[in-house]
Amino acid sequence: MHITLVDDSIPFDGYTASSRPLGGAEKGFAALAGALARRGHTVSVFNRCRWSMFIEGAQWETFEAKKPLLTDVLIALRKPELLGFVRQAKRRVLWHTAPGRMLEKKSTRATLQDMKPTILLCSEVQAEGWRANGLKVALLPAALKSDFQAKPDTAPERPPRAIVTTHPAHGLPWLIDLWVNKIRPQAPDAQLHIHSTSLAKMNEGGGVEPGLEDLAAKIVAAKGDGVEVFRPQGDALMAEAYRQAMVHLYPGHPDDSTAFTLMESQACGTPAVLRPLGAAPGRVANGASAYVAPDDEAFANLTAMLLNKTETRASLGAEACALYQGRTWDAAAEKLETLLA
Repeated sequence: MHITLVDDSIPFDGYTASSRPLGGAEKGFAALAGALARRGHTVSVFNRCRWSMFIEGAQWETFEAKKPLLTDVLIALRKPELLGFVRQAKRRVLWHTAPGRMLEKKSTRATLQDMKPTILLCSEVQAEGWRANGLKVALLPAALKSDFQAKPDTAPERPPRAIVTTHPAHGLPWLIDLWVNKIRPQAPDAQLHIHSTSLAKMNEGGGVEPGLEDLAAKIVAAKGDGVEVFRPQGDALMAEAYRQAMVHLYPGHPDDSTAFTLMESQACGTPAVLRPLGAAPGRVANGASAYVAPDDEAFANLTAMLLNKTETRASLGAEACALYQGRTWDAAAEKLETLLA
């Protein structure tokens, strides 16, 4: 088949995630292109990449490049208006990464009814409270790049370390307060490593982004409690950061429909403590690879236990790693073929 993937967001290509941080949706978009090419399809990718290039068997083109006249399958990432990118497409797919209710806008609904695409979701929670109204909906299984699925050979660092990668607006102020008041007293030498591009800019003298002033003040005040900020890195280095941590703390958010970084840390063999929000609980095996904490007290106590007990961390870490074995983009591409058959 001839398959066209299209995205109109930020500049990136199939190599980007190896050298710098990239969102989970963008990483999946790039990885799926290569996986489909490996399965023998002719794959064309159009996005905001800088120039034309051939990556993992897929032909990447700039968004302004000449479009194909015909394609068997058009896969549009996130934006419904991209479903018309190729006029003659036998099948159209909207790869949706936000809550399903975001498709309820009148203009969006009109586009979907006109194009009649398959709506490709990332998690079951996306479909909650949303009616497809006759549209075909499919769930693409969670998949990860090989950087996160390599056999863990890095021991957690000492002193014990917790890692957090959450968006600053998704519970990070709550987590810092909980760390200072309830977690650190139970693990006095533990560190909390926050990986955030916007907060790292602050650390590097770039100033504080509007709206993050209170959070920035909390972080500065908590430095004596082991709280440090780091700039996120490419996949290989982030995988190492997960493996060096005793626990991944995931505050979660009701509108988090993907929980991509939680999948990545689980595949690396890092246990997690999370709140029962959004897609996060569906990415772990509660009680086996992670703990879904029902309240603040439980979140703090479970975190402290994992920071202090290496044997518990090892047990849950092994289950976390096993949970994502075989969840490759090649397997996801094979599944997508059956969804489109």
